[in-house]
Formats: sequence, C-alpha cells, structure tokens
Amino acid sequence: MSDDADYLGQLDPDDPRTPSRQIANKLRAAILTGKLQPGDKLPSQSELAGRYGVARETVKAALRFLTSDHLIVARQGSGVFVRAQTQQPVGLRPHVETGFDRSHASLDFAGFSGETLRNTIMEVLDKIRAGRLTPESLKIRIMMYDTTAPMLLPRRAGTDSTEPLIQKRADRITRRAVEGIIDAVQELADLKLVKTASVDVRTHNLAPSFKLYILNREEVFYGFYPIVEHAITLDGESVTLHDLMGKDATLFHFSIRDGETSDGPQFVQQAQAWFDSVWGTVAREYVP
Repeated sequence: MSDDADYLGQLDPDDPRTPSRQIANKLRAAILTGKLQPGDKLPSQSELAGRYGVARETVKAALRFLTSDHLIVARQGSGVFVRAQTQQPVGLRPHVETGFDRSHASLDFAGFSGETLRNTIMEVLDKIRAGRLTPESLKIRIMMYDTTAPMLLPRRAGTDSTEPLIQKRADRITRRAVEGIIDAVQELADLKLVKTASVDVRTHNLAPSFKLYILNREEVFYGFYPIVEHAITLDGESVTLHDLMGKDATLFHFSIRDGETSDGPQFVQQAQAWFDSVWGTVAREYVP
C-alpha cells in the first residue's frame, strides 16, 4: 500500500478493542473526516490485511461494521466504495462514537428535551466505561427549552396552550434525559476513565423547531422537529396531543471538510456561531 494511505495509521497493541474494531474505526474516521471521499474506492482486503498485519477475515469483519453503518458499499467485481454522505439523512450514533474516539472530544446539543441525545450517547459513554473508547477530555453542552415556563407545545389537540399535567410530563422527560447524561459523565470522571469530563446545561424560552448537534466543532447534524398528533395516557385519561416528535426528525450532515462546492463548512461555522450566541446571551443555567 502506498504512503498516500498513511492516514489509516496502525493498530495499537495496547488498545483493548479487537483488531477488526480498530480497523473499522480508522476507516470510519477517514470517511467522516473527508480523507476518503464519497465514491472513493477503499484499499483492497489484501492491502488492508498487509498494512495491519492481520488475516483477511479480520478485515472482512471490519468492513461488515462499516456496511452496517451504511458508510460503504461493495460492488461485485469492482471493490468496496464509500457511500455518498454529504447532506444525506444519517444515523448519529456511529458519528458520535468516531468523534469521541480522539483525545479531546466535545458535543454541543440544542433541542427540545434531550431525550434523543441521551438515547444516542449512552451506548457511546458505556464504551468509554468499558475502555473501548479512550478520550482524555470530554465536554458536553446541552441547551434546551425551559419546560417549567409557559409552553406552546406540546398541547392538547384543539387548544391554544399547554396545561399543567402536559407540562409536568414534558419536564419529567427532560429531567430524566439530562440528569441521566450528567450522572453517566460524572461517573466516568469519578472512575478516572476520562481525565476531565463535564456536562453544562442551560435553558431558554425560544420556541424549538429544530435540533442541532455539533461534534468537535467540526461536524453538524441538523433536523427539523415534525409536529405530530398522537395519543397518550395522562392521569388515567386518553389525551390527543400536538407534540414535537424528536425521534422522527431526519438529520442532515455537514462538515468543515466538505468539498469546495459545498455549503458544509459555512453551515458548520454559522451553526456554531448561533449556538454560542444563544448560550452566551438568553440561555440561563439549568436548575435540577
């Protein structure tokens, strides 16, 4: 294999992860950082096996991880290629895992409740706890809607405002999500698995219409909240809500390493500027 593939690095004998997982992570990082572009052909299995000093079956296992993450596609008789990723709906967790697989990792989140954020990162935090990811520092900032203040949404269908029981439910969901993240990150710090780790949370009263994730100040994942009508049981009564359904939001991916013809770098810059501006002005400290 030529020196052009030096960005693929070498295996770390002290890394507790299997060689196949290490290889998958290195290839994933190369894809997500733009060193391997959409449409690029990956080195052959023989080349990868030779580079890392492993059997071809180990390389095949690594490629299966990337296939399941929808990052690569095999073409019969031609090889394995990087799928198109720019501004396509993406699954967030594999990107967060790759983003946290570096010395200094950060994640900024802006959204309604933090519930999908918690669902996304808890498994990644578990991998830090198990020694499969080893960042030296981890910084998470969460900026969300103040569910203790008057709310337009969620609300009972056919009404113009929320009501105490619905607001209490939203607040409970938010607190469960955010405090779960705080506890998990604090445990990593207490166990000395990360040298420095912090979760800072602020709230605001801006009506939420989108969710935003900024990973390592380099990648943005952005999606709109659809407003859906659905039924819940509230205090023993079936209630139909108009609700913000974050789990149904399709995320789009932008990177500072997108090509010159892409708006990705500018989008990342402006998204980070928006987050920092709200964080530093109208957002206030979250009170557990």
